[in-house]
Amino acid sequence: MSEIQGRKRKQKKDDFLMQGMILAVAMVLTKVIGVVYRIPLTNILGDEGMGFYGYAFEVYALTLMLSSLSIPTAVSKLVAARVAMRQRRNAFRVFVCAFMLSAAVGIVVTLLIFFGADAISLHMMKSPLSAYALKVLSLGLVIVAILGVLRGYFQGLGTMLPTAVSQIIEQVINAVVSIVGASILFGIGTEAAQKNGEELLAPAYGAAGGTLGTVAGALFALIFLGFSFLIYRPVIYRQIRMDHIRKRESYGRILKILLLTIAPVIFSTAIYNINQILDLTIFNSIMSAQGYTEKEYMAMQGIFTGKYNTLINVPLAMANGLAASVIPSLTAAVTQRDRKQIHSKISQTLKLTMVIAMPCFIGFIVLASPLMVFLFNDDSKTPAALLMLGAVTVVLYCYATIANSILQGLDEMGTPARNAGISLIVHLIALFIMLVVLKWNIYALVGSNIVFSLCMCVLNSSGIRSACGYRQEVDRTFLRPLTAALIMGIFTYLAHLLLDITIGGRFIPVAGAIVIAVIVYVFAALKLGVFTGQDIKDLPQGKKIYRICRKYHLLPR
Repeated sequence: MSEIQGRKRKQKKDDFLMQGMILAVAMVLTKVIGVVYRIPLTNILGDEGMGFYGYAFEVYALTLMLSSLSIPTAVSKLVAARVAMRQRRNAFRVFVCAFMLSAAVGIVVTLLIFFGADAISLHMMKSPLSAYALKVLSLGLVIVAILGVLRGYFQGLGTMLPTAVSQIIEQVINAVVSIVGASILFGIGTEAAQKNGEELLAPAYGAAGGTLGTVAGALFALIFLGFSFLIYRPVIYRQIRMDHIRKRESYGRILKILLLTIAPVIFSTAIYNINQILDLTIFNSIMSAQGYTEKEYMAMQGIFTGKYNTLINVPLAMANGLAASVIPSLTAAVTQRDRKQIHSKISQTLKLTMVIAMPCFIGFIVLASPLMVFLFNDDSKTPAALLMLGAVTVVLYCYATIANSILQGLDEMGTPARNAGISLIVHLIALFIMLVVLKWNIYALVGSNIVFSLCMCVLNSSGIRSACGYRQEVDRTFLRPLTAALIMGIFTYLAHLLLDITIGGRFIPVAGAIVIAVIVYVFAALKLGVFTGQDIKDLPQGKKIYRICRKYHLLPR
């Protein structure tokens, strides 16, 4: 009997890793698509247009968080807890309640943002022309709010595939429509600029056209998930009919639990979004006071949001994917009071996160300038310097994001919110000093983000230890992956230098160096023993991978 239970636990572990990897790969793929389409978009809009585009998106991200009320996290957590207790009917009632709540709030917030876009852009953003992009984005708020409920429900049921596919569909549609929309409206804006004598109308109109893709992508993703739900509905209803648990939760009680679950999640999520908005608002105000024109500081802001953030967010997408997977998985383990499984899931998730984050950190430092030239045809100093300076935030934000979700999965919902609030205060003090005293201009945004993410890491790590007694292992989680990444960095630099001298061009030296980087890092990580034999076996298809590693002597003796 114990052998059967052991196999079931192993299957659950594999499934947890597999689902997390599915969503992580999908999120990274969507970010890669995002990087690719940002190249022509940046060429169309220019740095000024990307400044309008990026600023509107920061406000959109905050209002999106308010309209969806961080529903995906709450729904996946509550559904997973009821599924673990075999309460399929109550799990479905959570979905229905969340759907109605999210739709109602989404409609209200959409109307408020659409009709208040001019006031927000003028008084809060200090960028009146950002209103065009913000009005277009507001139309997507209610769509994404409903989309989040469906994603959260599927994640709570333990399947990440519908969410993963919908994200890829969303990003592909987004890319196509954004480029076409930006191109058309930039032309219209150019004509309007000539008539009105306002040269920034062209990039402002173009930014609004670029945001059309966000709305269209969300709509197509919602259609796909709605179709998936209809296909899966007979299975859901059959499971509900087989649910013989008499205790049926009322919608009033579910709503109360939803709001109590959402409150700390929405606060901690809001801190991340408010952080970016406050940064850009403070940056614009201080740059203006220091004598910079709107065109100058919006161009700097466009480099930060359109080039630096675009690249930094690619590896962070992986952390978001693993974070979405770990919440329902940890919730089930907490519900079953399985302390050993809780510690195992935390350890596996953090190690896998660092194994991916460390080479990205070193890779961005080594290939900062080549990447900017390759992707954006920009060989100026500022974009590359920003990427080199901010590369460490990949590691810090990845850890902080995963730790946030671990705490939420452990039912420590208020801890991430408190930690985020403390980090925000420290961050704003650092930003003010860097802008006013040190006069670092755009570099201050990156420097203060390092401070914020570092504070989150320290506080969240302490919170996890207090919540479940888990003590972070350092050697295999941090030191060995970093060592492997440093070895990779040396070979990557030399490979790029050699290819640049012998072949040249924008594509081949960068692509070749990245291929070399992947091969060297995987080899170094295996030889340094980043993963134990059991770690490899615990991966999906782990036994086959382990046999291959042993056959070719890739593991330490």
